[in-house]
Amino acid sequence: MSTIYYPSRNRVYRPKISRGEQVLLAIAGGLLLFILSAAAIYTGFQVWYAGRIYPGVSVAGVDLSGLSADEAEATLAQQITYPHAGRIVLRDGDRMWVVSPAELGLYFNPKASAEAALRAGRDGTPGERLHAQANGLTSGVGLPPTIIFDQRAAYETLARVAKEIDRPTVDASLSLNGTEVIVTPGQVGREVDLITSLQAVSAQAQSLSDGVVDLLIKETAPIILDANAEADVARQILSGPLTLNIPADDPNQPGPWILQPNDLASMLAIDRVETPDGLRYQVRLATDKLITFLGGIAPSMIRVPQNAGFIFNDDTRQLDVVSRSVIGRVLDVEKSFNLIQEKVRAGEHEVTLVMDYSNPQITDDMTGEQLGITELVSSHTSYFRGSSSERVQNISAAASKFHGVLVPPGATFSMSDTIGDITLDNGFAEALIIVGGQTITGVGGGVCQVSTTLFRTAFLGGFPIVERYAHAYRVGYYEQNASGRDARLAGLDATVYVPIVDFKFTNDTPYWLLMETYVNGYSLTWKFYSTSDGRTVEYTSTGPVNTVPPPDPIYRENPDLGNGVIRQVDWAAEGAEVTVSRTVYRDGAVYFSDTVYTHYQAWADAYEYGPGTQLPDQEEDPPPG
Repeated sequence: MSTIYYPSRNRVYRPKISRGEQVLLAIAGGLLLFILSAAAIYTGFQVWYAGRIYPGVSVAGVDLSGLSADEAEATLAQQITYPHAGRIVLRDGDRMWVVSPAELGLYFNPKASAEAALRAGRDGTPGERLHAQANGLTSGVGLPPTIIFDQRAAYETLARVAKEIDRPTVDASLSLNGTEVIVTPGQVGREVDLITSLQAVSAQAQSLSDGVVDLLIKETAPIILDANAEADVARQILSGPLTLNIPADDPNQPGPWILQPNDLASMLAIDRVETPDGLRYQVRLATDKLITFLGGIAPSMIRVPQNAGFIFNDDTRQLDVVSRSVIGRVLDVEKSFNLIQEKVRAGEHEVTLVMDYSNPQITDDMTGEQLGITELVSSHTSYFRGSSSERVQNISAAASKFHGVLVPPGATFSMSDTIGDITLDNGFAEALIIVGGQTITGVGGGVCQVSTTLFRTAFLGGFPIVERYAHAYRVGYYEQNASGRDARLAGLDATVYVPIVDFKFTNDTPYWLLMETYVNGYSLTWKFYSTSDGRTVEYTSTGPVNTVPPPDPIYRENPDLGNGVIRQVDWAAEGAEVTVSRTVYRDGAVYFSDTVYTHYQAWADAYEYGPGTQLPDQEEDPPPG
């Protein structure tokens, strides 16, 4: 409303107020009064609650309205007891551990909480403060408590509980104590996941409420959890002896070989093997030990294949069997090894070993026509009159080894390979032999009569001589003929000393060669049967030349002889050189020529005498005439 002045009349005129203006003036006056009243109330409210917590403010549900900070702190400290009175259950399956929040590192700070309550409605802009105060009056302001959570304490508590839960992962074990099988079951490893469990415990503790926390457990399965199946296999293997045989239809069976449970236990191996289902134990007999055992028994099962032995029947001109063929046999170690492993794991205690058989070249049913043995192609007879019975025995024993023996076409025949060991057990006796430059008593004296006869049969039959050694000196036996002594036989002897010195010749024909030997009194006849390829032989000999007289007699004391006994053990022989030249023809043409040269040492008479014996040149009086 405005005032209007009229200067000319010197009066003031007030305009008339309308009804609407009067209403507005009333409202404005009332509003001003309200504002002034509200301001007075607000000022009074602030004055009243100066240093006190506004109404409606609570911490963790504890009403702190109108309390000072100290009063609020005391109230909170008294009413909020959760850190010590609360209970949190840590659970692992049916096992539980009850701990307080304080043990998990939860601590309540009443002072900080009271200060936070006092600041409620006093922080922020005036509008924010007024709004917070109004909320406290209308709906209340609930504040969370100020707490401290020490994760180190929670971790230590969890680690302490984990010691009762954690357990290592343990593989099942399988071992032996003698023949006892020992099994230890496997164990699943368990370990508390401390980091993840700490997070769950922290959340529960800071919720300020009791509760159950399921601990997170990490489980680790062992590589091998159960060994009982293989333990049963081991127990079955050791439940009785293992018997090894060769096939029942095999003649001349060695064995059986029996491995007792203690032996099997010493051979047992326990392996860890990878399977489609994972790693597991496997029981077997140790490879090295089983192979060693089989290698030890294998020689007793060896049977060398032997050709049938024949003689040529001069009447029927067919072959007659004198010794049957023998099928060769050796142990198949690899197959036997695998079979034994398979059988013992299957619980069997008897295994038939696997043999490898080989047939001989010549079987009993073969004929002379098949082998090319149709006629006599060479023969020679040597004589040994004056031999001792032991020497005759040795000649017969050695000659019998070659009776009926076959020599393949193109093969080189070794006398040493065929005669075998010259021992007393093989039918030989002790007689005089030449060893180390002297004649001594030894097993097999006289075998050289056999080698000499074979040499001459091959030489006169026109077969190539591959290896031949002469005697050290001329031996009278080898220069005997049917009626006496023949010097033309010098240089046609051969010595054999198994296995060092051998005699060899080659059957260079396309036919098999059959040898027959016959001892008749003091003579040995050797025959070669085959098919003639038209060869004939001519030879010449120089006879003994460049002869050297024998040295003086040798006397050696023999303590086994009595006083006065003198025995001659060597006989004097002239030294000499002999060259024998041979030409072999085939169908009238020269096939080959060769020369046999022999150098003989001069040899002295040798005598042995008993201790104290007076020798001829030591007599006090010279012998008469």
